[in-house]
Amino acid sequence: MAKGQILLIDDDLGILETLERRLTSKELKVITAPTGETALKKIQKLRPDLIILDLILPGMDGYEVCRRLKKNRRYRDIPIVMLTVKDQTEDKLLGIEAGADAYVTKPYITDELLREVERQLFLARRRCTGKE
Repeated sequence: MAKGQILLIDDDLGILETLERRLTSKELKVITAPTGETALKKIQKLRPDLIILDLILPGMDGYEVCRRLKKNRRYRDIPIVMLTVKDQTEDKLLGIEAGADAYVTKPYITDELLREVERQLFLARRRCTGKE
């Protein structure tokens, strides 16, 4: 049985494939989306347990996707891990201000990203059960 459902949002097919393989090996169900618009549609239908979100996307950028989700009562509790090449302090601050729960820069160390995903899923479950 899967330990959670993850939505990967990135326009880089190589990153999507690599991360999907690693996450599924950890018993996580993975859904992918190449754009922010596609992701928002999938979220409405599937409501993932966690989102890994690139910032640089065609059309709507990751900051806007994050802001929209965090403003919506239905989705605001879904943890969002931003995964991006944008590594300047101001980029990270913008990500946190948009509502990101974690910010990981590319190139990333896969094991560190997986630990952050597990941590965010754990914290989300604790919030749901009221054990904070």
